[in-house]
Amino acid sequence: MSSEFDFDVVILGGGAAGLMCAWTAAARGRRVAVLDHANKIGKKILMSGGGRCNFTNLDIHPSHYLSANPHFCKSALKRFTQQDFIALVEQHNIAYHEKSQGQLFCTHKAKDILQMLESLCATYGVAIFTDCNLQNIVPHAQPTSAGLRFTCHTSLGRFQAASLVVATGGKSIPSMGATGVGYEIAAQFGMGVTALDAALVPFVLTGPEQTAWQTLSGISCLAEVNCNGKQFKDPILFTHRGLSGPAILQISNYWHAGMPIHINLLPNQTLMSLFAQWRQLNNKQSLKNALADYLPKRLLEVWLQDAVNAKPVLDFSNAEITRLSEQFHHWSLTPASTEGYRTAEVTRGGVDTNDVSSKTFESKKQPGLYFIGEVLDVTGHLGGYNFQWAWASGHCAGCYV
Repeated sequence: MSSEFDFDVVILGGGAAGLMCAWTAAARGRRVAVLDHANKIGKKILMSGGGRCNFTNLDIHPSHYLSANPHFCKSALKRFTQQDFIALVEQHNIAYHEKSQGQLFCTHKAKDILQMLESLCATYGVAIFTDCNLQNIVPHAQPTSAGLRFTCHTSLGRFQAASLVVATGGKSIPSMGATGVGYEIAAQFGMGVTALDAALVPFVLTGPEQTAWQTLSGISCLAEVNCNGKQFKDPILFTHRGLSGPAILQISNYWHAGMPIHINLLPNQTLMSLFAQWRQLNNKQSLKNALADYLPKRLLEVWLQDAVNAKPVLDFSNAEITRLSEQFHHWSLTPASTEGYRTAEVTRGGVDTNDVSSKTFESKKQPGLYFIGEVLDVTGHLGGYNFQWAWASGHCAGCYV
């Protein structure tokens, strides 16, 4: 006989946003259940930040988020700030540190964040069901006498709820269990879904470009990367398939198929000024040795022809310096593709925010239905921004469900 469960709130997804929403709602006295199809909750929390979880950023601002409606994220980010989450971390004695550019990481393990959320859920009596596969959702024509609006049919039985929260995440990293079920639920209830794509993801090169640079696999350097009116100055990493590294992941949020990207390999100085300095100092080094203070030698060996590498810097003409400047400061290429959802950290696009309240996160099409976290059309930059969106949207919905 199939089991039946009644709750005030059923949350689909045991990730960052879902767990945040769960304990927040339960702390208000709501009876809450979290359903997750994986065998463990919080898998993406555990693998994030190289196992250290970049859980927020000291500089949270709406400009660090992409959405068809750039104003949608403002309310939640203001109502639950990075300082609010930091206070929670400190209350649970979790050691953390700033790595760079305001990025906060656990000093020990990402598991510290997950254990904090699990502890909060346990404190307030949240029921967590894993290995629970959703089969379908049936809305009630009218709320029952107990206020129940939805029945979720699952592999573990029927769950009825007054409020149903979709915190299923995006399509990124399917090997961790990601699916597009949240978008299907939105469509079921007549809500829009914007165009979806892999984001915060490496680029793939093909043909001569891949052949030329794949021998540099594993080499990184600071660069400024431009595309589609946006630019980021961070390290880039050459890979066997193409390009990765923080600057590439950041710009991938703004890249669309067929667009070129432009890379400045010497973002902190101009080659013209370096040659002027070398002439003034009567520098007799070869170009490769003179540039070794700024770029990896292996990169220079591949980037420049042997004859150019070995040539003394004092022997270059102004015309040659101009050509080299173009080569170093204005490298343009068009990626064949990204590596796709397989390695993407997030999904760009999602449930149309025009169909969701920015205050409560309730659907405007279906009373009692809520959407939070990555499933929404809100995508953050690299550096803890997507986690802060999960915490903020989960908390705000948890105050209303």
